Amino acid sequence: MGMSVADAERFDVAIAGGGYVGLSLALALKQADPSMAVAVIDPKPMDTLGKDPRASAIAAAACRMLDQLGIWQDIKARAQPINEMIVTDSRLRDVVRPVYLTFAGDRDAGEPFAHMVPNGVMLPALHAAAAALGVVFHAPDTARDFSTGPDQVLIHTASGKSLSARLLVAADGVKSRLRDLAGIRTVHWAYGQSGIVTTVKHERPHNGRAEEHFLPAGPLAILPLPGNRSSLVWTERTADADRLVRGDDFTFEIELERRFGHHLGKLELDGPRHAYPLGLTLAREYIRPRFALAGDAAHGIHPIAGQGLNMGFKDVAALAEVLVTARRLGQDIGALDVLERYQTWRRFDAFQMGVVTDVLNRLFSNDIDILRGIRDFGLGLVERMPRLKTGFIREAAGFAGPAPKLLSGEPI
Repeated sequence: MGMSVADAERFDVAIAGGGYVGLSLALALKQADPSMAVAVIDPKPMDTLGKDPRASAIAAAACRMLDQLGIWQDIKARAQPINEMIVTDSRLRDVVRPVYLTFAGDRDAGEPFAHMVPNGVMLPALHAAAAALGVVFHAPDTARDFSTGPDQVLIHTASGKSLSARLLVAADGVKSRLRDLAGIRTVHWAYGQSGIVTTVKHERPHNGRAEEHFLPAGPLAILPLPGNRSSLVWTERTADADRLVRGDDFTFEIELERRFGHHLGKLELDGPRHAYPLGLTLAREYIRPRFALAGDAAHGIHPIAGQGLNMGFKDVAALAEVLVTARRLGQDIGALDVLERYQTWRRFDAFQMGVVTDVLNRLFSNDIDILRGIRDFGLGLVERMPRLKTGFIREAAGFAGPAPKLLSGEPI
């Protein structure tokens, strides 16, 4: 331990986690206030960011934020707009899957409500922009522990370095070690489901259409990527998911075809398969003195509504705005009364989304006839009520509720 504060490298904000939340927060802070000293500590080397095989659905509001941060134009060229979304509810043996809900994407003058963006494009763009503005990266390295003093937090890394900061932000994922070290408890339960994530190639074009099929084991989302490719988020009971991921390609493709259908022609795998256990994890508090949670460290939710990433971006936009505004007013950015504004802004919204996704998942991931009747009636109702549907599209696009400036496309 023996290092004193005097030996520590000094920052205003230290961020543990170099995923999209940590990187976009560092970029947002540095861009709004170039005098702010910002560090990012991440266990993986930053030159491996381009190798992330996954893709993310980025809502229109988050696209505006990335545009405001100066990187959307570069990303957009390699993104796939989602022009429409259909929702079906069926059993595997059903020959015809009635479409209960369609969302067309033209929200504002041709702005799609979301884009599919490869992580291997978005993450390096965020990193390069943050590095260009002078964000300091300690990677590969890990924030091993920290101690909070009256006017700074002292962070010790696995490589033996010491950093001091006015504020430590934990953006280190749903299993956040720093959250546990800070003594923040969570509400958690597992769903007994896993999400299989992979990429498939298909013969016919998807025309920018996303599909979500509610099947008894859980939802199957098919999200369009550039070219005749789609990203797949396939929810299965955990034992089945593990078997499918471990098994051979042929079995996987046959099982996938049973669920996906033949409307896009022959399917073949186009990338590695991973299975992630699904659950609900909600932090009871987002803050401690000189400490704040952001992204999955604050809320891990079911991917049924595809909102995990967009909630992370909402955290970033709100926290950046709170910190930059406080600093301009000469306030201490690590003080509880400042951080309280961030917690008030974000905690209820995340809790609400956690509950909504939990209820949806329980309502849809089963084969109980009476529930099927209720939910199909509900979906049909939404389809026939334009105002309700517009509300859903606004929510999906990330425009519901009092928006932070970055999500409205304005500078902080």
